[in-house]
Amino acid sequence: MSALLEVNDLSVRIAGLHILQGVSFSVAPSGVTVLLGRNGVGKSTTLRAILGLTPRNGAATGSVRLGGEEILGRPTHGLVKAGLGFVPEDRCVFAGLTVAENLRLAERTSTPDYDLVFKLFPELSKRSRQRAGSLSGGQQQMLSLGRVLLNDNRLLLIDEPTKGLAPKVVTEVAEALERAASAVPVLLVEQNLAVVRRLAGDAVVIAAGQVAWTGRGGELLADPELTRSLLSVNAAGGH
Repeated sequence: MSALLEVNDLSVRIAGLHILQGVSFSVAPSGVTVLLGRNGVGKSTTLRAILGLTPRNGAATGSVRLGGEEILGRPTHGLVKAGLGFVPEDRCVFAGLTVAENLRLAERTSTPDYDLVFKLFPELSKRSRQRAGSLSGGQQQMLSLGRVLLNDNRLLLIDEPTKGLAPKVVTEVAEALERAASAVPVLLVEQNLAVVRRLAGDAVVIAAGQVAWTGRGGELLADPELTRSLLSVNAAGGH
């Protein structure tokens, strides 16, 4: 299958620091591609550069092609309209608004796909009148995913969705991501290797701002020594 997203020689400088140094990888047109790496190596910066969210004191160069079309440098709102959905790591739900109000604010078309959202996340339908700030961390993550999935997407960019969550909630979020990925391909930044093992098709490991390894996620996690050398963790997810 031809790649949906192709990143070639992507470099990002922010405030004089060379954060990404010629990153190249591709994302398949289905399933989950996971970006892995130690903290601070540029994983979130990669997502933000793809989406045109490089800070004003930064610059991105190279090439990012979506469906064969160059998109690097295009404004973020144009990329969202072109089908890039973004779920930030802090979820960014409006705590004082209900679930229904959060979803309504995310509508970008006259025909938002509530059927899909409620099929994937029936909990959101049950809790439509509940204020988002009173949801569990996992439910807030489902809401953040649901807001993006209301609209047509060609690719979801999802940044550390299980960060800071309790183990039981991590399982809930992994299930939610699995359901989301059945509807639209995902480029995922994730540190929890149990989640990676469950979801990943392809994996890309970034080290010191460069791609250190690419391949199947299962292949990486099946090699404890390789996992340890690239990520400083064992294949079970412990440090």
